[in-house]
Amino acid sequence: MAEEWPEVARVFNVGVSGGLPDEIGEEAVPAIQPLPRPQQPAKIVHFPLERRDVPHEAGRLRVIPEGRFFQLDSGQRLTAVDVAYETYGRLDPDGSNAIIVFHALTGSQHVAGRDGWWRGVVGPGRALDTRRYYVVCVNILGGCYGTTGPLSLNPATGRPFGSDFPPITLRDAVRLQRLLLDQLGVRHVVAAVGGSMGGMEALEWTVLYPAFTSAVVSIAAPARANALSIALNQIGRDAIREDPDFADGHYYPGLGPKRGLQLARELAMVSYRSPAELQKRFGQRLQGETSDRFRAPFEVGRYLRHQGQKLAERFDANSYLYLTEALDRFDLGAGRGGVARVLADLETPLLVVGIDSDWLYPADEQRDIVEKVRSGGGRAAYAELHSLFGHDGFLIEQGQVGYVIDRFLREVPVV
Repeated sequence: MAEEWPEVARVFNVGVSGGLPDEIGEEAVPAIQPLPRPQQPAKIVHFPLERRDVPHEAGRLRVIPEGRFFQLDSGQRLTAVDVAYETYGRLDPDGSNAIIVFHALTGSQHVAGRDGWWRGVVGPGRALDTRRYYVVCVNILGGCYGTTGPLSLNPATGRPFGSDFPPITLRDAVRLQRLLLDQLGVRHVVAAVGGSMGGMEALEWTVLYPAFTSAVVSIAAPARANALSIALNQIGRDAIREDPDFADGHYYPGLGPKRGLQLARELAMVSYRSPAELQKRFGQRLQGETSDRFRAPFEVGRYLRHQGQKLAERFDANSYLYLTEALDRFDLGAGRGGVARVLADLETPLLVVGIDSDWLYPADEQRDIVEKVRSGGGRAAYAELHSLFGHDGFLIEQGQVGYVIDRFLREVPVV
């Protein structure tokens, strides 16, 4: 590792055609010394977003069998716990080349390949190169893409848990993912990487498993939930629970509170994008006509309704309730003497990435993480993405994301 730990990876103003750059510009962060720019950055960030598949394995393992229990932070226990996951690349014989990627709130384990949500970052020749690394992405505990959650059958009743599913924390989710890696034969993690909720899990991972991990990358994530994010999530949960089809969370096998989930997503989408992008993309423009005097056909409204309807068709409302509550209760310092203390004690090299237009989890929160790690003598680098797209920049600016991850991993020795 370089003796001078980098103050910041360079901020890039990257074109977003197809979600990845065509050209690279640059803008230095004032008063912070950037890393030198590589001679041929195009080799790092110019990845076409083909919709072809990447060789991978999709699986589901029962990591907690019947008769055994997984103890949750709440004190409650789960038995017969399944974990759904996808892996990309090949695990080395000694199990030491794994990278774990954590998905965001409504994401899934399908991180790469055809329709993968980070296919510009994970795959052959990408920053998380599947020719070199064994990349694992896991559906979170409480999710609805195969891992045990509210949709799963309650062994005690033979019916879906619904709202009888116990409360969960991101710490619970991370501990369960470690059990999966053990069963997959992983003996060491090169890097734990995630954005948004996944970035919070990455921070949790570095506290729980420092000796097991060489490096951690946390993108657009705080060390503790802020009041604005909690407020927005609470409104979304209220919309779901007030839907007549919510049925106190026991709506299976019915359609469930799709209208409530749609409204929750519409509100969330506003927080995921920047005011500048919404203004530039939609402004006050109207599209067509409507007989509803209170629903003028503003283009931005149509966009939000479309996004809400899409999520309502693919995601479970109970999972949304449980996971947003886990987000709101996230506090890296809980039970550990506070955030400042736990960050000052971090040993694992850490890259923290902020987004300059993110108002949900502002970049100041990521800079604060770095300052607190350094205050205890830890090794933390900071990078800031330049993006019009707000919080969702970690999903859209895949060229920038890939570059800063690649550059960071080149600095960190695998131990």
